[in-house]
Amino acid sequence: MKRKLASAIVIAGMMVSVAACGGSDDKDSKDAGPSSWKGQTLTVWTMDGSAPPQWSKDVQAAFEKKTGAKLKFETQKWDGIQQKITTALSEDTPPDVLEVGNTQTPAYASTGGLADLGDLKQSIGADWTASVSKSSVYDGKQYAAPWYFANRVVIYNKKIWAKAGIASTPKTRDEFLKDLDTIGKKTDAEPIYLPGQNWYFLDGLIVGQGGDLVKKQGDKYVSNLGDPKVAAAMEIYKKYAAYSKAPKDKDEATPQQATVFAKGKTGAFIGMGWEAATAIAANKSIEKDLGYFTIPGATADKPEGVFLGGSNLAVAQNSKKQSLAKEFLKIALSDQYEGELAKLSGIIPNKTSLESNLKGNAAAEAAAPGAAVGGTTPLIPEWAAVENTPNPIKSYMTAVLNGKAPAAAAKDVEGEINQRLAQQN
Repeated sequence: MKRKLASAIVIAGMMVSVAACGGSDDKDSKDAGPSSWKGQTLTVWTMDGSAPPQWSKDVQAAFEKKTGAKLKFETQKWDGIQQKITTALSEDTPPDVLEVGNTQTPAYASTGGLADLGDLKQSIGADWTASVSKSSVYDGKQYAAPWYFANRVVIYNKKIWAKAGIASTPKTRDEFLKDLDTIGKKTDAEPIYLPGQNWYFLDGLIVGQGGDLVKKQGDKYVSNLGDPKVAAAMEIYKKYAAYSKAPKDKDEATPQQATVFAKGKTGAFIGMGWEAATAIAANKSIEKDLGYFTIPGATADKPEGVFLGGSNLAVAQNSKKQSLAKEFLKIALSDQYEGELAKLSGIIPNKTSLESNLKGNAAAEAAAPGAAVGGTTPLIPEWAAVENTPNPIKSYMTAVLNGKAPAAAAKDVEGEINQRLAQQN
């Protein structure tokens, strides 16, 4: 999901080619503060598809003018990036600033590879949206800064909804389910395409229920899949899935749900805004019928919980240019350049006050309200192993959709989840 997010929500093309695992040119320099900045070179790793060329150009100009130092962006590929970053952070000359996936941040922080940015939080982060900033905190300390985010919305076929006589988009979950029922009764379309293993949609529902997938037991984390709040989220998922003919044992990429939607015989699907482009690529004529709305929650005043995917910016603990790196972050994350990134890329910025920059981007405007009530998978280093294929939570979902009680389905896979969680304990 993260690879697709980064590669598709921004303008194509980057400033600089991929770099090797080395650090800056002036590896022996010392950071004594502003007096030492002039003539230094700050190296920043951003991922392929994350930083639009215009944004990079503007930030570089502002940084070099203010500091007298040079700024070098180096673009990295998502494939194999976790090992590459792990290696780089252990070296004496790592990149000074790195983009890291928000759910990957705890793993890097736990190794001691990231610098504490508590002072940066105090100076520029007082109004960061709490839900997006949460992933940049580990063990009570600010080890990164929130950069950009995206979440799921409802992408719907206006033509099918109009044919069913539905005049406006739903504001509550019950209204949404009622609309799906109406589409099923008044048209020959499939009301919604929702495969049984759209795991990140379920995670958002769990966030909305106030649940968590792990709990602390002594000094280790164990599965919390049997929690009634998780079961409640799965029951909501089941209500939506009742209006879908999608396979119960496949995820949203098998087949690609946007391609199924592109055939024009489906009322809606729940996905990332960029998936609309996939649908259009498969069937250009559907573009005029596309619409978007925020996934509605139980009441009209609060959207449904969503999984927040995105990236943070961090400073390498071994960087010899700590103050210069923080100066870069102050510029890059300022309202001016964070707002510019939102406008160019259609991403959710790190402050709700900057969401006005999304105006005119229908998918982004639909996604923005959900961000404030969104969340992630468990922010612990041990979690990554749980999602490895085969993902036991996907098996749980299929079992429940096939009629098994949530508690019994959870019990079937919790042993595997606990075993995976124990791998890094």
